[in-house]
Amino acid sequence: MTTAGRRAGARRAVLAARTARRAALGAGTARRVALALAAAAVLAGCATDSTTGAAGPAADGTASRAPEEPRAAGSGPAGPGPAVTTPRGTLLVADFGGDTVTFVDPRPGEGRGPIATVKAGTAPYGLVVGKDGRAWVATAEGVAVIDTATRTRLALVPYETESGPVTTGEYRGGGMGIALAPDGRHVYVGVNVPGGNGTLEVIDTATREVTGTVPVGRRPFDVDVSPDGGEVYATGHDSFDVTVVDTTTLEPRRREVAPYGTEGGLGSWLKPHYAVVRPADGKLLLPFEGERLAVLDPRTGKVTTERMTADTHQHGAALAPDGTLLVVGTGPIAADDEDPSLTVCSPDGKERVVPLEGPHEDVAVSEDGRTAYVTGGFTRDGYWNGITVVDLHDDGDGYSAPVRIDAGERPLGIAVL
Repeated sequence: MTTAGRRAGARRAVLAARTARRAALGAGTARRVALALAAAAVLAGCATDSTTGAAGPAADGTASRAPEEPRAAGSGPAGPGPAVTTPRGTLLVADFGGDTVTFVDPRPGEGRGPIATVKAGTAPYGLVVGKDGRAWVATAEGVAVIDTATRTRLALVPYETESGPVTTGEYRGGGMGIALAPDGRHVYVGVNVPGGNGTLEVIDTATREVTGTVPVGRRPFDVDVSPDGGEVYATGHDSFDVTVVDTTTLEPRRREVAPYGTEGGLGSWLKPHYAVVRPADGKLLLPFEGERLAVLDPRTGKVTTERMTADTHQHGAALAPDGTLLVVGTGPIAADDEDPSLTVCSPDGKERVVPLEGPHEDVAVSEDGRTAYVTGGFTRDGYWNGITVVDLHDDGDGYSAPVRIDAGERPLGIAVL
């Protein structure tokens, strides 16, 4: 059979599976009913979320707003009295243990902590927020679209990949890492298939439909995009690799990243978890065990290593606006390992290791680069329901001590609004 014939056959199989799956789930009927109910609610003037009071989705899928009181992105629902606003710099976290996303005010004061919660879907993992204020949340059952201005879920985009029953827990199937194209036109989500290789699904943000799927490694913990939007990188935790995907052709290229080797296979702790893309040269930075920073050139597949000093199992990573690398240390996996920490590595290579109380998972940075927010959810047992706020800026009087604040239920992914 020719290559064209194989591709056509594969496409027909995908379409057939998609039709059967949606028919089985009754998706078409559910969508028509949901849109009808939403339209009726808008006409009746009562399209609100019963838990938050936020304006609900209109019949065209957009969030309804009171025309007499337009609100800026990030503002709260309209209603009797003054509108409730969401301050710039509010945190949005994925509640892996609560099937929700929580809005958290990190500012010191009486109102510090959770300010609103919105249903997302089963066991949300990663999330990303666009310039339009819409958040895309990878859950076990699909990608939830959240309007952060009205604090409502606009849609749940089902996966094309068959990932088994919708469950919870560390090894559940469904979405894990997620990223947004620089132009905001596509979302890329890594879908875990328990017991097998994962897929990268491409979602058109305008139509909210899956437009492509690509095979990637096992358990795609993280997904990142090149600065020019030309490539997507899916980090395969259980396959010791990063899959490089051309966003035009959707052709994948596997790059092994295993500075400790692959001995131990699925039982090994020495695997890649999260990555960041260094803007200066487009290389990927992947921390390992607080000892080595793997630097991957996605074009050639060459991996070099740089020394790190935290000596603890590491997960989440982020870059501050000035290029400072932040890496979350989750705690020891061996008797001689160190406790949880946040490594702060400046562009000149200087490291500061900030001790943290208890396990943590992911990290985000404030817009001004002065503060880091580290989630306490953790993919393994031993998590806690909060965020640690870490001071990154020394005004001459030293750094403030880390502060813990409440935040949702087992928070994993995090973004700053």
